[in-house]
Amino acid sequence: MTISSFDTLSFTVRKVQTDEDLERACELRARGYGRHAPQLRQLMEQPDAIDRSASTTVLLCEDKGSGEPIGTMRVVVNTQGDTLEIEDFLEVPGWMAGSRRGEMTRLVVAPGADPLVKPALWKAGYRICLQDSVEWLLIGARKPALIKQYEYLGAKDMYPDQRLVPLGHGWTLPHRIFVFNVLSAARDWYEARHRLLRFMVETEHPDIVIPSMQRTGLPAPRLSLVATA
Repeated sequence: MTISSFDTLSFTVRKVQTDEDLERACELRARGYGRHAPQLRQLMEQPDAIDRSASTTVLLCEDKGSGEPIGTMRVVVNTQGDTLEIEDFLEVPGWMAGSRRGEMTRLVVAPGADPLVKPALWKAGYRICLQDSVEWLLIGARKPALIKQYEYLGAKDMYPDQRLVPLGHGWTLPHRIFVFNVLSAARDWYEARHRLLRFMVETEHPDIVIPSMQRTGLPAPRLSLVATA
């Protein structure tokens, strides 16, 4: 699979580089989570230890016109020897043990933002995982709409009985647990003629500014992550 087009966006996506960047991401998190759970606003206003870990990349999406933050997400991988937050609350199956794994959390999109913000953050996270040779994405999802989105992306239930697992970093609420095969994602999208294939794989977006992401003979995408929402 090769790049077939280039496209610009109304916003940029980049890695947080400074404390000020991280503060702006946290402010957006606080507003986003605080709308639905006011008790979380104060918790989300400050970076936590995971934000500052070498295993973590925090993404910030900014509107080109106003410069305002309109989206954020963080990507955590286990390639530095750390465990993932989600793994504190469930047992990784044997067939996944020893693999490179990732988790995407703290996904927030500002109200009224360009509808491509969420897929652009997913694409950035996907590309980061490819760079780190992450094999599996673990996903804890609770809201029906989000479950439907992850299923549409190709995520599968980790437990055949679709049991719900309380996740401590999801405020002990019960979540369905999904796994996403990053290594086969591009091929699966291609074979299914998935409508996201063009956006995620075949189009270069220079506004998604992830160092080393630009296509310079990169192999066909191979990916895996873990997301909690």
